[in-house]
Amino acid sequence: MDIFWSAVGVGVLLLFFLSMGTWIFAAMLAVSIGSLWLFGDFGADRIGLIFSRILYRASNSWELSAIPLFILMGELIFRSNISDRLFKGLVPITRRLPGGILHTNVLGCTLFAAVSGSSAATTATIGKITTQELKTRGYDRNLSIGSLAGAGSLGLLIPPSIVMIVYGVQAEVSISQLFMAGVVPGLLIALLYSVYIGARSYLSPSLAPKQAASGQSVGQSILLLLPVLVLISIVIGSIYSGIATPSEAAAVGVAATLVLLGVERQLSTRLFIEAFRGTLITSIMVCSLLITATLLSTAMGYLHLPRELAEWIAAQNFSPMLLLLALAVFYVVLGLFLDGISITVMSLPITLPIVLLAGFDPIWFGIFLIIMIELGQITPPVGFNLFVLQSLTGESISRVALAALPFFLLMCVAALIISVWPDIALWLPRFMAQ
Repeated sequence: MDIFWSAVGVGVLLLFFLSMGTWIFAAMLAVSIGSLWLFGDFGADRIGLIFSRILYRASNSWELSAIPLFILMGELIFRSNISDRLFKGLVPITRRLPGGILHTNVLGCTLFAAVSGSSAATTATIGKITTQELKTRGYDRNLSIGSLAGAGSLGLLIPPSIVMIVYGVQAEVSISQLFMAGVVPGLLIALLYSVYIGARSYLSPSLAPKQAASGQSVGQSILLLLPVLVLISIVIGSIYSGIATPSEAAAVGVAATLVLLGVERQLSTRLFIEAFRGTLITSIMVCSLLITATLLSTAMGYLHLPRELAEWIAAQNFSPMLLLLALAVFYVVLGLFLDGISITVMSLPITLPIVLLAGFDPIWFGIFLIIMIELGQITPPVGFNLFVLQSLTGESISRVALAALPFFLLMCVAALIISVWPDIALWLPRFMAQ
């Protein structure tokens, strides 16, 4: 069959299953089988033989072991009182800044992202404390909700990141280098958010009322922040120092979290059951998506779709920036309907060959892709951070989305900055490799 009609057929099949409300992993599996059977004239026995080999190879990746471990670490912290102490430790530090303790949203999410790896977990953990506290203290509701929506998405970019692991496995690039590449862009976005909050509050002081001194010293604040700082140092330090791989660092992080919670006498049967239940559900979802995405990638490879599409785009002689703009629009549109992991596993078989053919660094593209996914986290109708905040605040989804709009635009600015100066993302991995 003609390549063009094969591509159209695959797209129609995928849209059909997704529009029917089919689970995404089941939709990808059905499209993989259906496309080979309908457009590749493959028999059932040949499809079964191909998929059996791919299934074993995809599920036997050592890198995947890091995913449930990082999820478990985030679940344990989420169900402890570490997030309460994080907020109390940040209040005296941020109180004197323009914008006051609105900055706890940004700084809290930045710190928690470094031990979570999940955008939703970061937003929920910090939001369950700050949303009510900021409302009680008279801070502007829109700025409070919007800053949390934007900063919560940093859970995908600041390492350790589950989406980075998914991308690294699919793109076959170093996960450690991806982790390092996410640090500076993540801090850049956090800085843009804080500058915006400070500027808005300076121009309109009523948005952030001045708070009375808490009587808490800087030393006491650091003690409250110490558990999170210790966990960050252990996990990230073990990776960057070369002592542990990302998978080993995840195990080290879980062990350190258990020790910390044990010392503070927060471990309980209920905490274990809830943490393991949450970890099991999320891990099954992520791994099933990864495996079926590999099957879909293989099916499209047999149909020659990625190669033909890449060659067609190369023949159009798009400039690098025009290509990035087209990809950015493509990913933002996908973000309206799909979550980050689904976007990654479904799109990479198509976009990665194009990006590599255009000469972009796959490590850099991983960071660009994650920023695009972060944009999807705060855009309706399927912006997961918006749903989390709606449940935390009781506000309508439209108000939450409108409050997040300035931070959506700031993230677009960050994507433009790293596109113009890609060394912002690539400098640290190169430096650490020396």
